Amino acid sequence: MFYEVTIEDVIRVPPNMIRKDKKETVYNILRSSYIGIARKDVGIIVTIKDIEEIGEGKIIPEDGGIYYNVRFSAIVFRPELNELVYGIISNIADFGAFSTIGPIDGLIHISQIMDDQVSVSGREAIVGKTTKKVLKLKDIVRARIISISYKDITNIKVALTMKQIGLGKLEWLEEKKK
Repeated sequence: MFYEVTIEDVIRVPPNMIRKDKKETVYNILRSSYIGIARKDVGIIVTIKDIEEIGEGKIIPEDGGIYYNVRFSAIVFRPELNELVYGIISNIADFGAFSTIGPIDGLIHISQIMDDQVSVSGREAIVGKTTKKVLKLKDIVRARIISISYKDITNIKVALTMKQIGLGKLEWLEEKKK
């Protein structure tokens, strides 16, 4: 799910950027330092929305930079356990499929794709042996988040399932309605 959050931090403006517009400089430093970063307390920072406050600068002896306390708002993606998500199949592997959800890829293990034995057809498709249902690259799916791992904070791992009622490739769900 996407959220707007407020973050407070101290940033360093290097000496070669001191003469430039302070707000623009701080904004550029925040963008380069934060966008794409995953923080367990807030999620994955997608963009910096606004700078709410820039405190008085502090100079530390023997450091040419200026340090500012900054409060800013950001848009973040925070996956939540049991959340329903829509995604696009971005990769197929021997062990399952990856679905892009927001700024990350979640893994749909081969055992969580459908209630059927499946075979992987190269790197292009997963096929149900009995149902003949096909999951391929760029298919749109509805899935549920069943596990989130923050072990490696720069690379959040998300596990998805499509085996529950109302989940799966959107085409399969439309066929069920008929």
